[in-house]
Amino acid sequence: MDYKRITSIEDPLFKKMHDLMKDVFPPEEVLAFEDWAGPLQDPGIRVFVAVEDGEVVGCTEYRFYEEMQVAMTDFTIVGREGRGIGPFLAKKRQEDLFAVVKEAGKELIGMFAEIYNPYLVKDYEFGGLMVMNPFVRREVLAHLGYRKLDLDYVHPSWQQDGEAVHGLDLCFLTYRAGMDSVPAALVAQFLKTYYSALPEKPQEWYAMVEKLDSRESVSLLAI
Repeated sequence: MDYKRITSIEDPLFKKMHDLMKDVFPPEEVLAFEDWAGPLQDPGIRVFVAVEDGEVVGCTEYRFYEEMQVAMTDFTIVGREGRGIGPFLAKKRQEDLFAVVKEAGKELIGMFAEIYNPYLVKDYEFGGLMVMNPFVRREVLAHLGYRKLDLDYVHPSWQQDGEAVHGLDLCFLTYRAGMDSVPAALVAQFLKTYYSALPEKPQEWYAMVEKLDSRESVSLLAI
């Protein structure tokens, strides 16, 4: 299995990755094909695919915000079961992320990730892949050390229509021992930066960020 970076929508592997995304994720979570052209050329956005026999069997996207010293796992898709794709992607992603952080000469405080709450989302099939089932994915994140932030989370739709997307938790993996909360200002700064790519945002998102601006910290809870 090979781990290959995608930097252009012209790469034949990107079409296969985008098709996999559409098969697994609901429409509001998938950026349109042509809208990927700019992000893929951004050196800070790292998109990789797991390739086996010429086919994309998994993919992951992540980024490191040097100024904030935090990272974000945008998504991870395991497209085949029983192949060890999940561990392969996690290992390769961490190796690449640590190399990026080291090159920047910074400390990595932690890594954000969004995860569906299976108790709130029951109608999505996620491509019929049990490995992508929200219950399974939450257990994987929990085993990796992620905890959810204590806030009512909502994010703007990637369909760029300004609609609110519910049913997810924002989680955080700490790299500092004994860290049981995250500064609210850091969470707010991260969300403002991350979603600056979407000009249309729902009022619920603005209200959530405004509440964060008035808090000192956000507790980390078990998933």
